[in-house]
Amino acid sequence: MAEPKPRDLAALLLTLTVVTGVVDAVSFLGLGRVFVANMTGNVVFLGFAAAGETTLSVLASLTAVLAFLAGALTGGRLARRDDDYEALRQAAAVQAALVAAAVVLSATLGAGTRVGSELLIVVLGVAMGVQNAAVRRIGAPDLTTTVLTMTLTGFAADSKAAGGPGAHPLRKVAAVAAMLAGAFVGGLLQLHVAMWAALAVALVLVLGVLAVLIRTGRKAA
Repeated sequence: MAEPKPRDLAALLLTLTVVTGVVDAVSFLGLGRVFVANMTGNVVFLGFAAAGETTLSVLASLTAVLAFLAGALTGGRLARRDDDYEALRQAAAVQAALVAAAVVLSATLGAGTRVGSELLIVVLGVAMGVQNAAVRRIGAPDLTTTVLTMTLTGFAADSKAAGGPGAHPLRKVAAVAAMLAGAFVGGLLQLHVAMWAALAVALVLVLGVLAVLIRTGRKAA
């Protein structure tokens, strides 16, 4: 299969970064101050909750971490395939199915009960673990789709002002903007419309990525 064009691949990874912002906005604002994509935050929250912070839940944070690990395990198996596009395409298909299930759960069962919240955390955590494992294979350090710490570090440390080559500064800025945009849209819909509406936006974006990957595979075939 033909190798993906760097610009096309960057656009897909930026789209998945927007998805991360949307989904984490939903989980933090609607599922009890927990992240389903940002595991650094969850580990810190787990420590805070264990120390007695009553607005945080040990169960929710631990559930999110375990669900993410299950998703990363699944995504890791998919990432063993020979072709980057094929691995990302299959991961996007699995992720789309999981986010679709989350849309249905949020529109029916909702997050008003502990069972509903935990189910949504599990489904979304697995979905984001799958995404991260597939993206990790591609190895773009400034487009991880989830963690911006290294992206921001690279933007500053690799800049010409720091004596570096200044490689891909616009792409790094775009990654931050994509996460911010996703968080804004997800937060807006979660706070003022409904959880299912925010998750529906995430689903449309993942389906868009999947459609591009399928079309690319057909052209190569």
